[in-house]
Amino acid sequence: MSFIEINNIWKEYGPHVILERLNIQVEKGEFITIVGASGCGKTTFLKLLLGTETATRGELTLEGKKILDEPSDERGIVFQKYSVFPHLNVLENVLIGVEFEQSKYLSRLFGKKKSDARKEAEEILKAVGLGHAIRKFPHELSGGMQQRLALAQALIKKPKILLLDEPFGALDPGIRQDMHALVLNLWREHQLTIFMITHDLKEGFYLGTRLWVFDKTRHDEHSPESYGATITFDLPVTRCSEDDFSEIETSMKKNKSQPA
Repeated sequence: MSFIEINNIWKEYGPHVILERLNIQVEKGEFITIVGASGCGKTTFLKLLLGTETATRGELTLEGKKILDEPSDERGIVFQKYSVFPHLNVLENVLIGVEFEQSKYLSRLFGKKKSDARKEAEEILKAVGLGHAIRKFPHELSGGMQQRLALAQALIKKPKILLLDEPFGALDPGIRQDMHALVLNLWREHQLTIFMITHDLKEGFYLGTRLWVFDKTRHDEHSPESYGATITFDLPVTRCSEDDFSEIETSMKKNKSQPA
C-alpha cells in the first residue's frame, strides 16, 4: 500500500471535465513537482488533496484511508498570494493556528499551554529565517519574508503533506533561490511529502524527486469542455535527460493554444 493512492479520479463541473482518469501512487517523503499549461487542472488537483474540492468519481486515500472532503491538520498549503493576517504580527500569525486548534471557542491559550505554543512558534520561525522579525507586521516584510511566514503557518500544524501552489512565482530570482534552499531543507528536516505547482519547468526539475505534467490527451474543437487533463508524464527527476526536458517543454508550448 502506497502512502497516497489516486484511483481513477475525475473532476467535473456539469458538462465541463477538468480532470480525468488520474491513476497514480505516491510514497511518503516524495517531492512531486507539477507543471502544465494554464487551465489544465493543476490547482484543482491540489484542492482535491486539500479537501476543499471533492472528486466527481474515483478515490483519494492517505495511508489506506479515504482523504476527508475538508481541510485537516495533516495537509498544509501555501499559495502564491500570501495568506497572512495583516493585523497580527509575525509571531501572532503563526501562534493563531495552534490557538484555533487547542481552543476552538476562545481562540486563546493561557498559562503553560500558551508558553509551550509560543516556544514552538518561535522555533518554527527561526527554522524559516524569521527569528529576528517576530514583532514585525506583514506590511513590514518583503515578499520573500511573507512567503517564509506562510510556510511557518503551515508547518506549525505538523502536516504530513505540504501543498505549494506556485509559491515563488512572484519573487525575484535571487529570493527564489533562497526559498528553494529553504524548502529543500524543511522537506528533509520535517520528512514532508510535498506537491508543488510551478510554471517554471527548470524549477520543477531542480526541486522535485518526481515531475508530473498535466495535459489534455483528448481534444474536440466542437466541444472543448468534454475532455479533461490527466498526467501525461511522470518522471523520476534523477533519471531525467535533456531529451525528457525538451519533450515536455515542446508539449507544454504546443498545448498553450489548446482550449482549456
